Amino acid sequence: MLVKRFFDPGLAQTSYLIGCGATGQALVIDPNRDIAQYLRAARSEEVSITHVTETHIHADFVSGSRELAAHTGAQLLLSDEGDEPWKYAFAREAGARLLQDGDHFMVGHVQIQAVHTPGHTPEHLMFLVTDTAGATQPIAAVTGDFVFVGDVGRPDLLEKAAGVRGTMHDAARSLFRSLQRFKTQPDYLQIWPGHGAGSSCGKGLSPIPHSTVGYERLFNWAFAVADEEEFVHLVLAGQPEPPTYFADMKRINRDGPSFLGGIQPPRRLAADQLPGLLARSSLVIDLRPAADFAAGHVPGTINIPLNGSFSTWAGWLVPYTADFYLLCDEHTQNLEQAAWALALIGLDRTAGYLGTDAIEAWSAAGRPLETVPQTSTGALAGNTGATPLVIDVRGGNEWEAGHIPRARHLPLGALAGRLGELSRDQPIVVHCQGGGRAAIGASLLQAHGFTQVASLTGGFAAWEAEGRPVERDAVPVPEGETAR
Repeated sequence: MLVKRFFDPGLAQTSYLIGCGATGQALVIDPNRDIAQYLRAARSEEVSITHVTETHIHADFVSGSRELAAHTGAQLLLSDEGDEPWKYAFAREAGARLLQDGDHFMVGHVQIQAVHTPGHTPEHLMFLVTDTAGATQPIAAVTGDFVFVGDVGRPDLLEKAAGVRGTMHDAARSLFRSLQRFKTQPDYLQIWPGHGAGSSCGKGLSPIPHSTVGYERLFNWAFAVADEEEFVHLVLAGQPEPPTYFADMKRINRDGPSFLGGIQPPRRLAADQLPGLLARSSLVIDLRPAADFAAGHVPGTINIPLNGSFSTWAGWLVPYTADFYLLCDEHTQNLEQAAWALALIGLDRTAGYLGTDAIEAWSAAGRPLETVPQTSTGALAGNTGATPLVIDVRGGNEWEAGHIPRARHLPLGALAGRLGELSRDQPIVVHCQGGGRAAIGASLLQAHGFTQVASLTGGFAAWEAEGRPVERDAVPVPEGETAR
């Protein structure tokens, strides 16, 4: 048996190729849209992809299962568990074999057994992997978003992301029961999860790529909770806000992802086209680092730096219903990387891109550039003039753990939808934990006509490290729970 792990750092997402060297057959589990990587790996390992499956209907990326199966002629296998509204709508059309709890199939001499593990989603499956050429018991469980290293999958996404109200408490109870069943597995069973640290599908994921049942039994908080109601309370508390694009991903992956057919970098636009785009209120995303954007940018553009968080914030802030444009430094930034990051979450409407010569042309035409001024923590603390509005764009858990007194909490993902609550006449200082999210928030404000916007140097981390006053909120009791 051969195993190859694929990890996308922008999504913190893992997929697997499991093959039988004797027969040359291979299975891919949880592929994303970049199907070329699996085809390359199969050629390198001298196997053919004969089976494709996934653990559940994903919320954080567009699945590549349908396209990979069609491209290779492989058998597509999908879950038939869960409630009718969240079954695969395209399964029959795609000729998929539907799997239920206990079903198994062979990939050469490798046996794959489906185990229904509801909780993160109603239809979720994990896969027990047995190399029958040399063993009679499974070596590993591909756990998807059920069990991670150090955590378990969050059960609130169907309610918080997809809008199916009243489901998260029942889902948490299902997750608890799935976990009790899983805990009976032997200590040596390896755990190959679907995500690592950085994913929004849990709250405490480890960067360690794999684990064992025995290790998780000792060190994973969820394995230690024996009471169902206590587990429900703990697993729902402190979950991060799910990005808005998760709702689109659930729908796309349920109804049938479109075929991407590879990706081509967007076409280059002439520098003099930028004014016309902005005049038509087109969304232009400046991919440069925050410091470069702050030093000088074209008014009306927004800054989403091309870094490890690019996919997440693009998913939060870029609409799926309109064309958008990119602006990048072609000498230092990988445009194809940006195009792939967007395509992996279904943002396919990149209509073109501009180089930094567009910024130069803007200035050469006598148009002023805009900057994002920096305010020090000392200047903010000692302000004796017009008091600025301090906007904290961090997540809810960060805010509750401590915030600057009198600050206004407007999480970055929700900021664009709440601009009507703010006065354009008041000076504003935006901050996050260290500065990255604040840069994006400041660019959003400026793009919408706020002219007195600054960013707090060092963010809340610097404020707290200097011993300045901090307010802390009591952690709220999750909806439907009672205080303990």
